[in-house]
Amino acid sequence: MVIFVIAIFTDWYDGMHARKYGQISKTGIFLDPLADKFLTSAAFVAFYFMGIMPIWMVAVIVVRDIVMTLLRSYEELKGRTLKTSFAAKTKTFVQMAYIFAIVILVSVKTFTDDKSISEAIDNFFHSQLNYFLALTVTLFTLLTGLSYFVDLIKSPKKILENN
Repeated sequence: MVIFVIAIFTDWYDGMHARKYGQISKTGIFLDPLADKFLTSAAFVAFYFMGIMPIWMVAVIVVRDIVMTLLRSYEELKGRTLKTSFAAKTKTFVQMAYIFAIVILVSVKTFTDDKSISEAIDNFFHSQLNYFLALTVTLFTLLTGLSYFVDLIKSPKKILENN
């Protein structure tokens, strides 16, 4: 949990610092979302191995992130930057919020001696509510990825910026 919180804080601080001092670069524009994808993908893969999230949801999220990274790289090779949409930024926030909540619950379960708390957390992990939350994150992730392709077809100037 500590590593996750540090990673989120440093990501936020780096973005704030870059905007405040006008130190935005093509490399930063590419690496910042890539780092977010690595962080979230690693968490979701861990959730699968912990039995918290089904593999198909993890696969949808990770494949979407790989495809978006490849698309972003392809556009950079063509001298264009794929702008991060508000929906994609919201998607990242929703993913991080879900991950943070699960990490807190895992931490509480790990460090508690109270069996009733531990059982309540396990029950939540295997509940319809957790499934619904994970499904919401998965579908939102998928839809934001699809929206990039729709926007590229309908109005590429809306999401592409020449370097």
